[in-house]
Amino acid sequence: MTLKEIPGSIVAPLGFLAGGVFCDIKKLGTGKGSNKGQKRDLALIVSETPATVAGMFTTNQVCAAPVKVCVERMKQGMAQVVVVNSGNANACTGKQGMADAREMVSFSEKTLALSPGRALVGSTGRIGVTMPMDHIRAGILEAAMELGCTTAHADRATEAIMTSDTQPKQVAVEFKLGGRTVRIGGICKGAGMIQPGMSATGARPAALPGGRPQGLHATMLGFITTDAAVERKVLQAMLEAAVANSFNRITVDGDMSTNDTVLVLANGLAANKKFGLNSPAGKIFQAALTHVCLELAKKIVRDGEGVHRVVTVRVNGARTIQDADAAARAVANSALVKTSWHGGDPNWGRIIDAIGYSPATVVEEKIDIGYAAPGAKKILWSLRRGQPTKATFKQLCAAVAPPEFELHINLNLGRANAVMYAADLTEEYVDFNKGDVGDPGSLGG
Repeated sequence: MTLKEIPGSIVAPLGFLAGGVFCDIKKLGTGKGSNKGQKRDLALIVSETPATVAGMFTTNQVCAAPVKVCVERMKQGMAQVVVVNSGNANACTGKQGMADAREMVSFSEKTLALSPGRALVGSTGRIGVTMPMDHIRAGILEAAMELGCTTAHADRATEAIMTSDTQPKQVAVEFKLGGRTVRIGGICKGAGMIQPGMSATGARPAALPGGRPQGLHATMLGFITTDAAVERKVLQAMLEAAVANSFNRITVDGDMSTNDTVLVLANGLAANKKFGLNSPAGKIFQAALTHVCLELAKKIVRDGEGVHRVVTVRVNGARTIQDADAAARAVANSALVKTSWHGGDPNWGRIIDAIGYSPATVVEEKIDIGYAAPGAKKILWSLRRGQPTKATFKQLCAAVAPPEFELHINLNLGRANAVMYAADLTEEYVDFNKGDVGDPGSLGG
């Protein structure tokens, strides 16, 4: 299969429109950095025809109103518009929050002259603040007037969903499916409060690759469009597999949001023949969808709040996939490990300590720890079978000096493996998130 990256992200597939506007959802002058200024804060993503829809949602037991509304509406299996706002999470807002989320979808449907039940909603921002619905309604009306299918329209929608992000996150690919040209495009946001653990209904547990249960861990939102024709159950299963290997494999700070959401709309305008999960065409589509999700997920980690280094943590040789996952997450979320990454310190002592306190079954005398360049086969081992190697401190420091590297851990107890895409912990992260109680407008979500 040949994947060609193309411009346009969510409007690259046939029949999709997007737009983003500023409607002052979060008061001007509040927040940090560029967020104090006039930034677009409401987006519409529209399919010109009804689309099959699939979704994955946070498993946080404190769940935002827009997530609850989406889960309700997923049962219909079709959608045509997603309305998304930044600046307000609409979480922990009680009955009023649910009413506001429902009004956002119904108002979008009326504005676009769509059948009831065809809209979905996403929100991100400060928790515990009621929605400024006058601003929301005005924003929906304005965004509907400015919908389009150019890269500029995709850029505006991408900006509108950002909060503490410093970079837009977009991708689109084109490939052949049964002789037809098919496109998948996506946008996402996320920089803090990042360790998604999403499931199809928001119910625990979320799934590891292969559908096995996983241990539970600013909001991440992802919106994907495709002109492929895909059956609803097939699309949902493929999204679950793609998310299990991408968004559910990242961590910036170990915090799961109340609002994490990934939605896929497939409108079928590519006119390909529909396919089964394990058919040749199905495998091609799965690979493309997973590629899009993983590229977006990695962009989140690279743009994490205060992040200087990105580390791919690879655990091999575990007895079970649950053990591999537990060990990888323990290392990826250890404050001591993450600060050592920031300092360029190849401190394997902190790493083996995190492995040891994880729920995974481990044997100290069998653990290997090493470093490698991204994608490289050559590994510089700092520890073999629980004992330090002859690698010098200078060599190890050089291995962890680049902005991205891989950490390899082999438990040598079995054949299960897991991966996490993680980030260092920096002074900038602390400064960004501590806020100033003397200036309530500076406080985060």
